[in-house]
Amino acid sequence: MKLHNAITDVRGIQVGHAQNEEALTGCTVILCRRGAVAGVDVRGGAPGTRETDLLNPINLVEKVHAIVLAGGSAFGLDAASGVMRYLEEQKIGFKTGAARVPIVPSAILYDLNLGRADVRPDSAMGALAAALAVSTPPAEGNVGAGTGASIGKMFGAALAMKSGLGTASMDIGGGVIVGAIVAVNAWGDVVDPKSGEIIAGLRSGKVGPLRVGKKDSFADTLAMMKTPIGCGVLGLASRGNTVIGAVATNAMLTKAQAAKVAQMAQDGIARTVRPAHTMLDGDAIFALSTGTKKADVSTVGAFAAEVMAEAIIRAVKMARSAGGLPGLSLLAK
Repeated sequence: MKLHNAITDVRGIQVGHAQNEEALTGCTVILCRRGAVAGVDVRGGAPGTRETDLLNPINLVEKVHAIVLAGGSAFGLDAASGVMRYLEEQKIGFKTGAARVPIVPSAILYDLNLGRADVRPDSAMGALAAALAVSTPPAEGNVGAGTGASIGKMFGAALAMKSGLGTASMDIGGGVIVGAIVAVNAWGDVVDPKSGEIIAGLRSGKVGPLRVGKKDSFADTLAMMKTPIGCGVLGLASRGNTVIGAVATNAMLTKAQAAKVAQMAQDGIARTVRPAHTMLDGDAIFALSTGTKKADVSTVGAFAAEVMAEAIIRAVKMARSAGGLPGLSLLAK
């Protein structure tokens, strides 16, 4: 099977985006029309989620029918309602006797400080994204949940950069595929895990009368956290950050195993985002199992972290300048 380096390489997974490019916000829907066993892991200190308790292995429902990643802060959770409506129209959902109830967990990121704060993903946008979901490789960069994403925000927008949404996949042997999709809206920097070098994040420049970092280089959020000027802004730092995403596999997993894979996939964030899982981030990762391939859960989880790291790198590399923030391609010039 030829792979396209996308989460849709996993059979049974479809992805759809909808966005408002003027308001710089949007949502991404990962559809599993036949249902997928799911787990979740939330690491950041400022999450915004819906239906994550349902994914606890001790709870009743085994499968979900979609995952929604959205901008708009807590307002964006409304996008999941539109996805539920779309799935109900398609007669997809958990059978309760009286009706089919689509199971649609969701996570949001904060993008109200870019574009327009009064326009957020809503039910209509969620329904549109679901209707547009296909099995072909999804667009990356300034699309869906990545439309208003940004990184390197220690000093707010002044020295921040535009980020976006990325996806990746790999065959880990025996026909087992693992894929990831992620919207990167981190407070810190994104680093290349192979070299340890910052490739996008807090830029050098002036904040009022003070210069941050060295000219023609990244300021390095971790380094700045140890300086007087960095310590002075930590209490006032932007609280609108998070990395939200999903990994999927055609390996057969239980709910408990899916939760473990989601937990291990968080290592992909830790390898590429510096610092990660702070009190200023709401990092949340879902894991989906759509198939019957036999595979060791630790192996699936290990490579889930690898594809998550690659998807994060792609999210910043594919981001275009927007909202006054430069994308990585602009700085590369």
